[in-house]
Amino acid sequence: MKKKAIIVSIKGTNLSNKEKALLSNEKPWGLILFKRNIKSFNQIVNLIKKIRKYTQDNKFPILIDEEGEKVSRMESIIQHGLNATFFGNLYLTDQKIAIELYKTYLNSLCNKLKKIGVNVNTIPVLDVLRNNTNKIIGNRSFSKRKEIVKKLGEVTINSCHKNKIISVIKHIPGHGGTTQDSHLIMPKIKLSESSLNKIDFYPFKFTSAKLAMTAHILYSKIDKKNVATFSKKIIKKIIRKKIGFKGILMSDDISMKALKYDLVTNAKKSLEAGCNLVLYCAGNIKDNLKLIKSVPYIDNFTSKKTSEIYKILR
Repeated sequence: MKKKAIIVSIKGTNLSNKEKALLSNEKPWGLILFKRNIKSFNQIVNLIKKIRKYTQDNKFPILIDEEGEKVSRMESIIQHGLNATFFGNLYLTDQKIAIELYKTYLNSLCNKLKKIGVNVNTIPVLDVLRNNTNKIIGNRSFSKRKEIVKKLGEVTINSCHKNKIISVIKHIPGHGGTTQDSHLIMPKIKLSESSLNKIDFYPFKFTSAKLAMTAHILYSKIDKKNVATFSKKIIKKIIRKKIGFKGILMSDDISMKALKYDLVTNAKKSLEAGCNLVLYCAGNIKDNLKLIKSVPYIDNFTSKKTSEIYKILR
């Protein structure tokens, strides 16, 4: 499978000629949508049809962050005010009802995404809330209890896959231990590997997820120089071995301020550390072109795992 190791983004509600050429000629792995790309139901359906036309791939991965409430890229056309913490709290009261209601909610959400043409949703957030967790996570997390986060995370993955939507677990190996927002600054977590392993790593361990998104966080007791996205040690020792993640590892957005280099260097460092794909969200066509020219084609491992994803999308 010949695809470049990047997920690109676009600027507006329609494709420019340069964006059409990029999709036709450069073969990105996928494309992520944001609020800026969505005006109405008919418009987004037509935009996605055009994206697939120019990629000549009817299963081309089109991603979105549709978590609910705080993070809802399609709030103008999908009204769902529930958040992850709501289901986590309900689980504390009645596990059976919580799971049944959450599955119903997920089935409805997945059906709406399929009607629109989206086939990858970057849920669930598997970050465990701690007392000092930054509000950027907040009610995007299921709970302070790691067992609840893991259980509802697995429900999310399985329900999405049954509905032919690929889920993305995030932010591996865990964002809950930081007081800072990686969109604005490089967060640092000073907790020991043992402490992180007991709580933060736990929900991510040995899931059935096909895709995972890294955390742009410096875990100083494990690697004092590199954020997880740039850390061979964290990706190899923690994410791949200790957590046991077997799927495609994608970076979080390489234009976030937690990463201190230029975009091409950020992409290079992510891939060299062990990420299989890089994610670029800002939608600037010049940067898209610069990045896609700089990244390699996906390797055999990523190609094989992409084929597994395409089988779910049948």
